[in-house]
Amino acid sequence: MSNPIPINKKTISILGCGWFGLALAKNLVQKGYNVKGSSTTLEKLNLLSSHKIQPFLVDFKKDNAHYDANFFKTDFLFICIPPKRSTSEQSDFYFKIEQIVNAAIKNQIKQVLFISSTAVYGDTNEVVTELSIPKPETASGKVMLQTEKLLNAQKAFTSTIIRFAGLVGPQRHPGRFFAGKTNIPNGKAPINLIHLDDCIGLSIAILENENYGHTFNACAPDHPDKQEFYTLASIKAELSPPLFIDELLNWKKVSTIHTDLLNYNYLVNNWINWLNEDK
Repeated sequence: MSNPIPINKKTISILGCGWFGLALAKNLVQKGYNVKGSSTTLEKLNLLSSHKIQPFLVDFKKDNAHYDANFFKTDFLFICIPPKRSTSEQSDFYFKIEQIVNAAIKNQIKQVLFISSTAVYGDTNEVVTELSIPKPETASGKVMLQTEKLLNAQKAFTSTIIRFAGLVGPQRHPGRFFAGKTNIPNGKAPINLIHLDDCIGLSIAILENENYGHTFNACAPDHPDKQEFYTLASIKAELSPPLFIDELLNWKKVSTIHTDLLNYNYLVNNWINWLNEDK
């Protein structure tokens, strides 16, 4: 008896199968999509194959690209490669994206979805939405904004931008972020976080609603104070609780208007409840 035909015949290529990219790829495979995944190391290709993800060795460096063109034979390209923390590698990130853009154009990809960051917004002491003018303060935020502008300027394909807030989930328990530290400033500042499950849920909602060409802020709608949230998170993780300075300095609260287009309900929408329920 032949295998059942997948419900979704569309092919999705995920450039960068790291913490988020691999989790997204596994979920898309379960939903019946044809999924291609990339890695810069040979060792990870077997891992991708084990999850029924078609593995490809893809490595873009400044002025030097190595990739199998078949990876770019796809209906959708997810770019899930954040800039590295070092200043030198951040400066090369834009040139890496330029090469990816050229490959997408050459292979006539029509839909590109880029995973950006809410770091494009500075701490401007206000609620920020997709209509707010980004004012990045960090090197990574600045290069992310440059990349967004590059992608949005393309005419050969439609660009969709998903700006993730701080990432929480497996291997990223927030209890470790500030555990044991003291005199941490800005304890009253609101947090801006999103759980991995909602990163995946929002991404799939965009695909299934075919709501392309927008910029989406992806951040849970709950914003408790840093000192309340991270203190409880450390206690729940059985780590030394941090000590914050009870003050409010510069801050932002990430909100959205475009995510409402998806009619998406966050799976983690109360962080204190999530900490109390987390096993």
